Amino acid sequence: MIALATVALVKGRGRGTPPVADIRGVPNLFGVCVYSFMCHHSLPSLITPIRKKKRLFSLLIADYMLILAFYFLLSFTGMFTFNNLQDMYTLNFQPNKCSDSDTVVESVPFLQYFLSLFPVFTLSTNFPIIAITLRNNLKSLFLKDTKQYSFFLDHVLFPVITVLPPVAIAFATESLEMLVGITGSYAGAVIQYVVPAMLVYYARKDSLTSIGMGVKNQHSSPFYHTGWIVFVCAWAVACVAFVTVNHISNLLEI
Repeated sequence: MIALATVALVKGRGRGTPPVADIRGVPNLFGVCVYSFMCHHSLPSLITPIRKKKRLFSLLIADYMLILAFYFLLSFTGMFTFNNLQDMYTLNFQPNKCSDSDTVVESVPFLQYFLSLFPVFTLSTNFPIIAITLRNNLKSLFLKDTKQYSFFLDHVLFPVITVLPPVAIAFATESLEMLVGITGSYAGAVIQYVVPAMLVYYARKDSLTSIGMGVKNQHSSPFYHTGWIVFVCAWAVACVAFVTVNHISNLLEI
C-alpha cells in the first residue's frame, strides 16, 4: 500500500487535500489509537531470544520508532493520494475502482486483489481461533468439569452463542468507523489499557512482598512509578468519554 501510493504521488497523481487539523476527528481518534497498539503482542517474541538484556530499552525504543515510521508512511501517503478514503484503507485499492476519479494508483491486479481480500484472510484465520477460545471460556465459566451435560448444551448451544453476536452485527451494519469506535473505545480500552495496568500493579505489589524491598531490578522499566498506571487508566477513561461524545453527536446529527 505504501509503495502503490508513493508511486502515485511521485507521478503527480495524488488528489488528497487533507486539512491541517480537524477537531471533529479527535473523538474517533481515541478509539482508533487503541488498534495502533496491536504491535504489543509481537514484543514478547522479540524480547525472549535476547540473552544480554543490557540494551533492551534502547532496542525497544528503536522498535517502536520503526513501527511509528511505518504508521506515518502509511497514513501520509494515503492522505495525500486519495481524495476520499474508505473506512478500511485496503478498500481504496480495489481493482474495480481503477477507472474511478478517486483511485489514482497503478493498475496491479494481483496486488489489488490481494489487498482487497486481505481483511478476509486475517478474519478467516483469526475468527475460528477467537471463537473457539471464547466458547471454551464460556463453558469454563458456566459448566462444571465434574458434571456430564447433554450433547445439545455442550456442542450446540455454546458454539451458537459464540457465533451469533458477530454474525448479527455483520448483517446489521456496514459502518466500519462505528464498529472500530465501539470496539476500540470500550472493549479495546479495557483489554489493552485497564487490564494490563491492573496486572502490572498487582504483579509489582506481589513481587515486593515475595522478594523484598531491598532488591533492585537492573532491568526495571523507566515507567516504574505508580503514576504511570494511573495515567494509563485515566487515558482509558478519556478514550471512552471522547468516543461516547462522538457517537452521541453523530446520532443527534442523524
